[in-house]
Amino acid sequence: MKRRNFIKAAGIAGAGVGLLPGNLNLNAATFRKEQKPTPICIATWNFHEASKTAGELLYKGTSALDAVEQGVRIEEANLKNTTVGNGGAPDRDGNVTLDACIMAPSGDCGSVVYLKEIEHPVSVARKVMEETPHVMLAGEGALQFAIQQGFQRKNLLTEESEKAWKEWLIDKEYKPVINIENHDTIGMLCLDDRGDIAGACTTSGLAYKMNGRVGDSPIIGAGLYLDNEIGGAVATGMGEVILKSVGSFLIVELMRQGKSPQEACEIAVQRIIKQNPNYKDFQAAFIALHKNGEIGSYCIHEGFSYVKYQDSKNINTTSKSYISQ
Repeated sequence: MKRRNFIKAAGIAGAGVGLLPGNLNLNAATFRKEQKPTPICIATWNFHEASKTAGELLYKGTSALDAVEQGVRIEEANLKNTTVGNGGAPDRDGNVTLDACIMAPSGDCGSVVYLKEIEHPVSVARKVMEETPHVMLAGEGALQFAIQQGFQRKNLLTEESEKAWKEWLIDKEYKPVINIENHDTIGMLCLDDRGDIAGACTTSGLAYKMNGRVGDSPIIGAGLYLDNEIGGAVATGMGEVILKSVGSFLIVELMRQGKSPQEACEIAVQRIIKQNPNYKDFQAAFIALHKNGEIGSYCIHEGFSYVKYQDSKNINTTSKSYISQ
């Protein structure tokens, strides 16, 4: 038999194997996994207004990219949220500096770091992605670009944040508190009705950080990563340890290898714990969304939660943790 005829015959025979009764259960399981879930929005912490905004947009047919941008903008404008956008706690020199990134289903991404006087850094990050050949802009360059794109300068240091900063200046004690100082950073993932996934992460960073400090939130692969064939992950907590672990990228790659979102999040946290003997002194947390709709979350210390909007339900869920009180 010629080689091409042998291959053709073998292919037909192989295709027939899947039709045998003994393989029916396997095929059914595969079929179920490939079913497209209804749209989903998940976000770190109980930011129910942000998830509701994004979720409702998804159910109106809005793209995952548009929904995730509009969702996190809710917290960037929330003056009560002291570690995102307007009203964010300043660095130790009194500067409110913002970091954000956004990632599209195509794999394109944009990021801004050390951005001042612009309320919505996530939207500037999207402009970087769509209007420049770059991925990241920083500092004065990011501000100049934002103004060129039509964003308005704004004083982001509120009276409340300024008062708290001046009180901190008395002792200048820098000691992040688990689930307190870091808890308002928002990372969000959206899966739309076309089966596309997008993500965003935005923050003003650690309160009273050193001037110029940048954490994990605007770094693709650390604070946020996604692959439209697999799913995505976002992080919150102590940015330095998440940066060193490239945790969000790790989680997506683990899901690519067959791990569930829950298993992948747990492995990522355990790796941070292994790398940092002082892990009891800080929080690190991840949430992950698989393209099949499955969700995972894990953190070092209990107290972290995530919110999910799906089928008109907006539910906050407490994450599993490595350390329980």
